[in-house]
Amino acid sequence: MNIHEYQAKELLKRYHIPVPEYIVIRHLDELKDVDLEEAVVKIQVHAGGRGKAGGVKFAKSPQEIKDITRRLLGMKMCNNQTGPQGVVANSVILSKPVDIHKEYYLGAIIDRAKKQMILIASTEGGMDIEEVAEKHPEKILTLPISAPGKLRMYQIVAFNKFMGFKGDVAKQATKLVQNLVKAFYELDASILEINPLVLTPGHQLIALDAKFGIDDNALFRHPLIAEMRDPSQYSKAENAAFENDLSYVSLEGNIGCMVNGAGLAMATMDIIQHEGGKPANFLDVGGSATKERIAFGFEMILSDPQVKGILVNIFGGIVSCKMIAEGIIHVVKEHKIKIPIVVRLEGTHVKEGEQLLEDSGLEIIAAVDLLDAAKKIVAQVQEVI
Repeated sequence: MNIHEYQAKELLKRYHIPVPEYIVIRHLDELKDVDLEEAVVKIQVHAGGRGKAGGVKFAKSPQEIKDITRRLLGMKMCNNQTGPQGVVANSVILSKPVDIHKEYYLGAIIDRAKKQMILIASTEGGMDIEEVAEKHPEKILTLPISAPGKLRMYQIVAFNKFMGFKGDVAKQATKLVQNLVKAFYELDASILEINPLVLTPGHQLIALDAKFGIDDNALFRHPLIAEMRDPSQYSKAENAAFENDLSYVSLEGNIGCMVNGAGLAMATMDIIQHEGGKPANFLDVGGSATKERIAFGFEMILSDPQVKGILVNIFGGIVSCKMIAEGIIHVVKEHKIKIPIVVRLEGTHVKEGEQLLEDSGLEIIAAVDLLDAAKKIVAQVQEVI
């Protein structure tokens, strides 16, 4: 789950990481209480590239603060991260300007391959950090962090040396990076990023911007963070999936996917793409899918007007393929679904499930394996188009 910049800064403050003063504006009438001569005005959306999209402006007077806030509040931002549908900024923050001597990058992620936290630092912070990583990898420092989320002394020394921090700045940096690692570990983060981390002319380190993502599976341990979720930053289907404990992500294709298991869902999308199709969504109905989940999954997929066909790929481990087939038949009849549906079943009670689909009298296309299913749904959708 992602949260907004101002929420990420609230968490950083809890861990004694310095951030600039800021005010959150959600309604224009709140501007009357703003007492700033200058401000950096930033839209709050769950996407990067706000500056390049025109969502970050410097206001040099109280009137400019009001004028710019009026323009940015409610702004719809579209880029490669948001997709063509974009996201709307329902809030902005007004930050007190900070004099910058130098910008740095500091963050942490989970390395899935190594199954551990990785600290990432660079002497080159700012909007083009991705380009720095691609063209100048020597300017990026990565340090593996072992549980329970503590830096070893040699890592702290290596960090300060790489970043060029000395004296009092090195002391500040040591506390800051230790607190960042602690926050990442204790809050079950999937990403925690400070970009830029700035050094002021007065030799103070400040987290000027922050990005924070938490593992959805750990939200039960952090109810206060769970309450920070902003439904306006997600599609209607994604919000419905969240409320019903399903994993759903909207994509830009026209083939709806219903799968049980995240890994199987990823493989399904990959093979659809390989066969020349475009997945419309990621949908994991869970290893213990029920008739109700199947019905709800179909409703979410069908809510996307771009969907021209549906591929159902179920491996019956805990779940019975017979029960899945019953659920599919019920939904197709109830909703009078006319678009092509290809179903691949495997596992527990697969023969019974396949027989039910065959005897249903419905135009449900059976597939013998995943490759066969992908080829059939891509061909069906191309015929529809």
